[in-house]
Amino acid sequence: MTSSPGSPSVVVIGAGQAGLSVSFYLTRLGLEPGSDFVVLDRGPVTGGAWQHRWEALRIGSAHHINDLPGMDELGISFDSADRTQPAKHVVADYYARYEAHYGLQVRRPVDVKRVFNRGTDLVVGFEMNGGIGALETDVVVNATGTWGSPFVPWYPGLNDFAGRHVHTTQYSSAADFAGHNVVVVGGGTSAIGFLLELEGNTESLTWVSRRPIEFLDEGELNMEDGARAVAAQDEAARSGRALPSVVSGTGVPRTRRIQAGIDRGTLVAKPMFASIEPDGVRWADGTFQLADAIVWSTGFRPELRHLAPLKLREKEGGVSVGGGSSWKDGRIFFAGYGPQASTIGANRAGRQIARQVVALLSNL
Repeated sequence: MTSSPGSPSVVVIGAGQAGLSVSFYLTRLGLEPGSDFVVLDRGPVTGGAWQHRWEALRIGSAHHINDLPGMDELGISFDSADRTQPAKHVVADYYARYEAHYGLQVRRPVDVKRVFNRGTDLVVGFEMNGGIGALETDVVVNATGTWGSPFVPWYPGLNDFAGRHVHTTQYSSAADFAGHNVVVVGGGTSAIGFLLELEGNTESLTWVSRRPIEFLDEGELNMEDGARAVAAQDEAARSGRALPSVVSGTGVPRTRRIQAGIDRGTLVAKPMFASIEPDGVRWADGTFQLADAIVWSTGFRPELRHLAPLKLREKEGGVSVGGGSSWKDGRIFFAGYGPQASTIGANRAGRQIARQVVALLSNL
């Protein structure tokens, strides 16, 4: 492995909401982007995970997207963004303007493969343009999110299914399922979005969920439930356990669009099937549903494979993180992890993590 020129004090891995938020505050605290700190991003263009989302997704139908810190200086806001354009394009455009305005000098596409120790230094090994390289650094801010680590739960017969398994990361358009028998698995807003888009395009459409769906009559997330969900995420992160689902703790807002889908019978979930057969799915009572495709809107796991050489993972399945930093190695910070996973959470954590990083550098 060859070393790239320069040894930045900080390497930020990921240029989604969390990575850009930390980078903004690092500049505000006096660090120079491109020299004092470097941002590496795997995506070919701006937008973080949003660049990979399906074409039909719009800003108004997605989770609320909070503005990046300092975005008001550019005169743009997601609250007033064009809701007729695909969300992936709007976010990519806004993030591109943001990176340019603040001179963040994000390097892409750079695929970080491993972070390891070389003496007292951290080394970030990566692939870029077909070559390999490495950066020595004092601090790593991991802001890789979850999109690169999709989760599909195992059920008997999973590998024998003759149709298509399609995870959220692979979903492109309802047109791909025209005339097919489709089963959608999941209890969150992505599953609901797929169902509403697929409605009328398929031969049959079935929704199943591993847990009952709680529709919120007030039409928006209850602050108390949201606080409990964040607290559960924080407690799991601190104890090194696998992170729980946020939606399971907050429910789904009953918007007019969703209520109309419920009234039509489209958004009525069946309990989870017991097994998968080559041509469909079967419930414990013997009921069978023909299926050409199963859409797994079953979430993600934090993308942490590249950190494996540091041995941060606990036997409980997660990594111990408190206040944004690893409890096993104080040089590793996690932005957008656990309670910070929402866009507003990532913004708040960005300031906190940047301050901690600068304080650590001053002590070094």
